Amino acid sequence: MQKINLEELVAFLKEQGFVFQGSEIYGGLANAWDYGPLGVELKNNIKQAWWKKFVKQNKYNVGLDAAILMNKEVWVASGHIGSFSDPLVDCKKCHSRFRADKLIEDFTHGEITGDGMSNEQLTEFLKTNNVVCPVCGQLDYTDIRKFNLMFKTFQGVVEDAKNEVYLRPETAQGIFVNFKNVQRTTRRKLPFGIGQIGKSFRNEITPGNFIFRTREFEQMELEFFCKPGTELDWFKYWRKFCWDFLVSIGVDEKKLRYRDHDKEELSFYSNATTDIEFDFPWGFGELWGIASRTNYDLNAHQTHSGANMEYLDPDDNTKYLPYVVEPSVGVERMLLTVLFSAYDVEETKKEDGRVDTRVVLRLHPALAPYKVAVLPLIKKNHADKANEIYDMLSDKFSAVYDETANIGKRYRRQDAIGTPFTICVDDETVNNNTVTIRDRDTMEQITLPVDEVASYIESKLKF
Repeated sequence: MQKINLEELVAFLKEQGFVFQGSEIYGGLANAWDYGPLGVELKNNIKQAWWKKFVKQNKYNVGLDAAILMNKEVWVASGHIGSFSDPLVDCKKCHSRFRADKLIEDFTHGEITGDGMSNEQLTEFLKTNNVVCPVCGQLDYTDIRKFNLMFKTFQGVVEDAKNEVYLRPETAQGIFVNFKNVQRTTRRKLPFGIGQIGKSFRNEITPGNFIFRTREFEQMELEFFCKPGTELDWFKYWRKFCWDFLVSIGVDEKKLRYRDHDKEELSFYSNATTDIEFDFPWGFGELWGIASRTNYDLNAHQTHSGANMEYLDPDDNTKYLPYVVEPSVGVERMLLTVLFSAYDVEETKKEDGRVDTRVVLRLHPALAPYKVAVLPLIKKNHADKANEIYDMLSDKFSAVYDETANIGKRYRRQDAIGTPFTICVDDETVNNNTVTIRDRDTMEQITLPVDEVASYIESKLKF
């Protein structure tokens, strides 16, 4: 499998219609991205795959869709207003602005993240290890200061402190404040989880690496509530569950690793945290965070709101605040990981012996934007039958019809966007109601009756 660097991937995704620069005709907006016809399908398929495995097929879990705008006191209780900040530092020479911990992470190629370091420790590391400014090469930084990451706006017509609201920086708090509502209405016993997919917003100091770190992003997040004392067993369970899910949807397992947080790096409320990291072209980066958060969040909201968040255990009639295990992953990072795992340039031999190349996006069929392409061999002879087959298949899953250029070019076009199956409609189809189905990865072809095509494709979409 041939590697692709970030710049090449960005150009490829724009050319094929996956991702465009936001507001491009006006010169763009930094770190804003629009998802084109293929990108929105791939994103939706990733979200559906997560929802299927973590909610629909999981006996422990239910779903939620909480509001983006929440009462300001939610963020006071959670600590976001008081402490949700990044260590901001400026270069005195060129006036470039950075996150101090990101400078360290980039300098060490992801081996040291700076998480958990105090401002003094971050400053000392920069000086001791000669972590110079990436822009001008000088080692002359300002003192580190805290920069709150939340976007503030106002609800209503009067812009004053009473009407301040925030765009949520995470989906988790919407789950925590609804814990009792969900438990009561579903009559769930512990352990159980609440899953959510939704937009979050963080005013990142230094967003970058394309869609890896953005100010507007989507999260797929699960808060799993369990009895105190069992949380570390469930932590191990979800740690493996997340890894297995990544492998099942086609992520390159050889590029994955666990990174366990040590005691100095752990958040004060966590008794275990692991990141699943992927080896991106710029080095290992966090893909999925799994954290055992104890009862910190429920306790914070109970204390601040005065609402009782305790669970009455029917097995022994005791009351307690559940502990929580949180697996949280960003949709965009997952998409980027899937693409880097799938992209390939393959050499093939023509009948005359010459070497040819083809770009193949080896996406898992369940994630592919289009599951099947319907191609009439000769437009004037086969278009009517091809459209009939397309109408039949598009009722069951995403399909595309293509009649432009010769059949070889159309095959290559579908290979490049990840379509796993292509159907050629020819004279045999018209006369015998059979079609030739070509496999994207092997390029092998089989003949099937038209009425068996849908079930054949559906059988390949499982993961």
